[in-house]
Amino acid sequence: MNKYLASVRVGGTVVKTIVFADSATHARLIIQYQFGMSSIASGPNQTSESVEDYALLDSLIKPKPPMTPAQTRINGLQQNVERSREQLKAERERQRQQRERRLQLKQNKPIH
Repeated sequence: MNKYLASVRVGGTVVKTIVFADSATHARLIIQYQFGMSSIASGPNQTSESVEDYALLDSLIKPKPPMTPAQTRINGLQQNVERSREQLKAERERQRQQRERRLQLKQNKPIH
């Protein structure tokens, strides 16, 4: 088994992942099966088993610890604030366009 490093598109973002396979073709097939047919952004590239390579991989792939319930709550509230801002911006734009349409209709109205 060899170790392959590949960049994969997941949910619109590109992440790096490691796959253990016999060949690059086999690694590509594993990634396509797991993440989807058009998910590979680059790679898979075989990595050596040297110590320096592990340092490189560790710098590329940094695991994130799970969030605590308090952090999850704060993160959810922040996302809600961002969604609300976007909705407010969209509503203001919709109302502005509606006012412009009404004004344009008044100006184009024929006089009897």
